[in-house]
Amino acid sequence: MSDQPTPPRDPALQVAATEAVAKAEAAATRRRWINLGEFIAVAGLIIAGGSLYLNWADHRADEADKQVAAVKAERAQSRFDIRAAPASNGSALLLAHDERHAIRDATVTFPTALGVGTKDTVADTIDRGWFDHALLKATDGGPDKKAGRLPVLIALTYWDGDTPRTTRGIYDIGWKTETNGPLGLLGRSVKLESLRLHEIGGTQKRVDAIWAGQQPKPKD
Repeated sequence: MSDQPTPPRDPALQVAATEAVAKAEAAATRRRWINLGEFIAVAGLIIAGGSLYLNWADHRADEADKQVAAVKAERAQSRFDIRAAPASNGSALLLAHDERHAIRDATVTFPTALGVGTKDTVADTIDRGWFDHALLKATDGGPDKKAGRLPVLIALTYWDGDTPRTTRGIYDIGWKTETNGPLGLLGRSVKLESLRLHEIGGTQKRVDAIWAGQQPKPKD
C-alpha cells in the first residue's frame, strides 16, 4: 500500500489560526485581570467600610465613656456624707458641713424602746439631752462605766447649689457612761464620742432590730 501524499498547508490559514489563538489567550488574560481588579475593588470597599464602622464605633464608645464619666462626676459633686465630731465635753455631736454643701435640716429617729421618738436638729447638733436619761435607764444595772453604740436613723436635707437634696441612713452614735462625784455618788452621765455609718437607707423597724442586738445587757 502506498502512502497518500499530505496536502500542502495553507500559510494564510496557519497565520489566521495563530492569531485566533493569540486573541483568545489575550482575551482570557484580560478577563482574569478584570476579575482580579473587581475583587481588589470590592475588597477595598469592604476594608474602607470596616474602617469607617470601627471609627464610628470607637467614637460612639468614647462618647459613651465621656457621658458615664460626666454622670459619675456630677454624682460625686452632689454627694454629701454625714459626718460629725463630738463636742469637747461629750454633750453633743456637731454635724460637719463641707465646702460645696450647706445643711438645711435634719431629723434623728431613735429606737422605739427608748421612748424618745424623732428629734429635729438645732444648730446642726445631736444633743445628748434628747436621750441620755432614756439611755441610762436602758443600760442600768451592772457596771456603772459602759460603752456602746446607739443606732439612729438620720434624714438630712442639704443644698447642692440651688437644689435641695436628701440623704438618709442608719448611723451608730458611739457613747460611754461615766460616774459623777466621789465614788459615783452623783450618779452616771453619758458622753457622746462618735458618729459612724451603719448602713445606707433604713427604717424605724430596722433601727429597732439593730438596737435589740446592740443594747448592753444588765450583766454587761
